Amino acid sequence: MDAVTSAPIGFAHGKYRRIEAAKIGTGEMPTRRHMLGILGGAWVATGLPARAAEFPSGPITFIVSFPAGGSIDVVVRAMAGRLQEQLGKAIVVENRAGAGGVLAAGDVAKATPDGQTLLAAASSLAANPTLVKALPYDTLKDLQAVALIFRTPLVLVVDPKLPIHSVAELVALLKAKPGQINFGHGGPGSAIHLAGELFQVMTGTEMTGVSYRGAPLALNDVMAGHVALMFADAGSVMGQINAGTVRALGVSSTIRVPALPDVPTIDEAGVPGFDAVGWTLICAPAATPKPIVERLNAELKKAAAAPEVQSLMIKLGTVPVQSPAPAELQKFLAAEIERWGDLIKRAGVANTL
Repeated sequence: MDAVTSAPIGFAHGKYRRIEAAKIGTGEMPTRRHMLGILGGAWVATGLPARAAEFPSGPITFIVSFPAGGSIDVVVRAMAGRLQEQLGKAIVVENRAGAGGVLAAGDVAKATPDGQTLLAAASSLAANPTLVKALPYDTLKDLQAVALIFRTPLVLVVDPKLPIHSVAELVALLKAKPGQINFGHGGPGSAIHLAGELFQVMTGTEMTGVSYRGAPLALNDVMAGHVALMFADAGSVMGQINAGTVRALGVSSTIRVPALPDVPTIDEAGVPGFDAVGWTLICAPAATPKPIVERLNAELKKAAAAPEVQSLMIKLGTVPVQSPAPAELQKFLAAEIERWGDLIKRAGVANTL
């Protein structure tokens, strides 16, 4: 990725700390960011919370940005048992749904930066900076990416009563009836919403989006024939595909989904370059000391690699990944913010929330 990322707050070298001290000595009012940087440096100097060997000193709480029962929640809870064994401390999972993940991310951004309050976020984290008019935090300055857990391929499904059996036939129908075909999604900025927007941009078509309070409600209306189509998490819709209550036209990843080997990628089905995959990322407050972030990265990778967690992720239709280092993940997050931000602007929905 070529995207540039800001350095994590609180991990300055000695020269930076001397500059900050000089500013305070001259009477300049220190900002919250300056103070966090000084405190982060002090933690390193004193060797208190920054010592990864002494981490954690208490329970670790995961704030999941979506309701219980979804793939993020289920996988994080499975990982919690492993982490508890690895770290010898209680692991708490709290669901804090609302506003497309903004509430949960905001709470973690303001949390004590000791590595004991973590965010389990979906890819809407990258959409919200462009989508939300007054985001109560700065994603790259206030949050530090810690570990990437899995990617979530999506499946383009349609009402089986429609006479459509391929992506090419869908594109032809949409071009014949611009704006007359509805697609459902689980809320602005969600992966399934952005996939629908990307599909329109890349095919030169126009649909009418219908927002629901969650993907399951949208899926119910596709099965009932109230909306024509939607993008859905692969794991959440495989039962309906197998039962014939929806028809799968393509998957949003650039490779086929093992659980749906006969469903082509949208790329190979006639939309070259189409790639819209959700992801789950664990983040910490940005001022969390680097040794703790690196320790968390290692522990989370170990927990995610447990055989029972891996098999659960595959069963849910997600794709387990080997997480890069935190510094690389911060660059990945910056690149995703730019990529989805461009699409949101092209779709004309920037600053609409």
